[in-house]
Amino acid sequence: MQGVIPASLPSKKALWIGRGLSGLGVLFLLFDGVGKVLKIAPVMEACAPLEIPESVIPGLGIVLILATLVYAIPRTSILGAIVLTGYLGGAVWTHVRMGGPVFPMVFPVLFGAILWSGLYLREPRLRALIPLRGQRP
Repeated sequence: MQGVIPASLPSKKALWIGRGLSGLGVLFLLFDGVGKVLKIAPVMEACAPLEIPESVIPGLGIVLILATLVYAIPRTSILGAIVLTGYLGGAVWTHVRMGGPVFPMVFPVLFGAILWSGLYLREPRLRALIPLRGQRP
């Protein structure tokens, strides 16, 4: 018999804040992914100092778009968040490897926190799996 994790439904306010955070994250990531696939000038200019080969950029965009779509589908959103966390971790490493300003190194971490926060607020399964201290089952 499978174990069932009891999950409480989010309040309407938490649900809408979670949807808003997730929606903004999805829009930003899709925009970024499409920019990479189309190889628009600002994307190419941003990738040049990071020594990312031009031939790799559209593939990164496709991976980003697919991972974002997996995140956007409620049934697979947790898997999508895990894959996007790996993608964003690669972005952090790329910036750390090249040095430079702190903000580009920290931005993917902050963005990942926004994605996970949005998911946490709207997804009862995640709240059941990772309860915050003081929450009652």
